[in-house]
Amino acid sequence: MASAPEDPILERYFKGHKAAITSADFSPNCKQLATASWDTFLMLWNFKPQARAYRYVGHKDVVTSVQFSPQGNLIASASRDRTVRLWVPDRKGKSSELKAHTAPVRSVDFSADGQLLVTASEDKSIKVWNMYRQRFLYSLYRHTHWVRCAKFSPDKRLIVSCSEDKTVKIWDTASKQCVNNFSDSVGFANFVDFNPTGTCIASAGSDHTVKIWDIRVNKLLQHYQVHSGGVNCLSFHPLGNSLVTASSDGTLKILDLLEGRLIYTLQGHTGPVFTVSFSKDGELFASGGADTQVLLWKTNFTQLHCKDPRRNLKRLHFESSPHLLDIYPRSPHAHQDNKGTVEINPKLEVMDLKSSSPPVVDVISFDSTTTTDSSHQVVPDKGEDICSYFLNPSLLPECSSSTVKKKVEDLSDPPSESQRSVPLAVTDALEHIMEQLNVLTQTVSILEQRLTLTEDKLKDCLENQQKLYNVIQQRS
Repeated sequence: MASAPEDPILERYFKGHKAAITSADFSPNCKQLATASWDTFLMLWNFKPQARAYRYVGHKDVVTSVQFSPQGNLIASASRDRTVRLWVPDRKGKSSELKAHTAPVRSVDFSADGQLLVTASEDKSIKVWNMYRQRFLYSLYRHTHWVRCAKFSPDKRLIVSCSEDKTVKIWDTASKQCVNNFSDSVGFANFVDFNPTGTCIASAGSDHTVKIWDIRVNKLLQHYQVHSGGVNCLSFHPLGNSLVTASSDGTLKILDLLEGRLIYTLQGHTGPVFTVSFSKDGELFASGGADTQVLLWKTNFTQLHCKDPRRNLKRLHFESSPHLLDIYPRSPHAHQDNKGTVEINPKLEVMDLKSSSPPVVDVISFDSTTTTDSSHQVVPDKGEDICSYFLNPSLLPECSSSTVKKKVEDLSDPPSESQRSVPLAVTDALEHIMEQLNVLTQTVSILEQRLTLTEDKLKDCLENQQKLYNVIQQRS
């Protein structure tokens, strides 16, 4: 079926990564896109007003997840090197490192107000961080296998997580307890997220399925079986009426959640697709995968699904709460591939698109002070606290000539007494203290995990003891 004017179209594509792309996220102003890759690099793509890319170097292993802060003044990235980094998205690329996990970190997610960060790891834990002071707050332990993803609800009162233990768990951030649990006997969820209203969660399954759950009544609302491979990622449109999924079958699928059906199949990648993300205004979405390409799509279909949801009231089965009009149909359905859906295959057009390989500037994150060299490598200077960018987004440079001139003048000023170098012995002592603190943090993390497992075993023993006591009482 030919694409209609309101169908999504492939607007442009970018090349710069040297290995598979694992994650992507748009900046709040929708003028930048951050991507993570197996090549250990984080890339920042500026496509307004002109295409330019920055390659941030700092992680020592695969970068698994990336996300902009809600204010756009920081980027968080997770890596298989067991660290989380916070980057300032400018040409200097200042970054700070968060260490607490004892295994590869799989995902990062900011709360809607930017005050908290949640991370998920293969050490079976979920950790929550305070961004104001960049301090570790607490861990959540209940999963018995690698945790693949963790996300905040829009009001940050809940966290949803998914694990290879085949469960999806809901956590209360106030009590720090698991308050709900969804299990699957077939496969595990690769990715999970809240819808924009926070009333439902969607999971992308290794068993090729997409499931929508209403967390108010713990009910499966929709069950889509439209992919022929594992579903790796999904993203809600900001309006909450549609969902885009990325799969190892090499396709993207767009689901109409109001009608409960597949509406588009997009083919542009030449291998598995690992990530997809809508822009904050819903006008664009980006995808990336094993072919190392970033595809930028124009949504176009938004206007089709902005209808008043009350028009669908005749399709509802009226029940007790919830009664909010957010997801349709209300009863569980398994949705097969529909012959009436639109299939869009832009493979033949990709090579004709412009700006496929924008200029790339390497930004290397070091603690020492250096300057730009002839190879276009930009290295951050020392002394500015990254927290200042969190507290005051206006500190981000506008890249104007006056700003650059002021920076140069500031650098040319002689250092004051308080700005002189710290004695080497003191620096070594501080580094040694930091190393010991890192070891202590990891030890506490392991002890927390063991304590949780001990509590679980004790609980099981008490339950079995109670069962035996009841049996004895019945026989007597």
